[in-house]
Amino acid sequence: MEMIVDGLKLMVMGMLTVFVFLLIMIFCMNVLAKILAPIAAKYEKKPEPQPAAGNDDALRAAAAAAAFDAHSK
Repeated sequence: MEMIVDGLKLMVMGMLTVFVFLLIMIFCMNVLAKILAPIAAKYEKKPEPQPAAGNDDALRAAAAAAAFDAHSK
């Protein structure tokens, strides 16, 4: 019975060690995120401008007409 209790103590100590390590790791990651946020802002990609949507409708209409013409032959 004594060995089972020792095994349970060892298991609980191991689980607590992992839990504490994970808490410290999460804390360090949050601190680093706050420290490095200004640096990361410099390297963010700027959104590329989207092409005008007016030409897209004309292209779709031309593609639909071509598809209809090819299917009807």
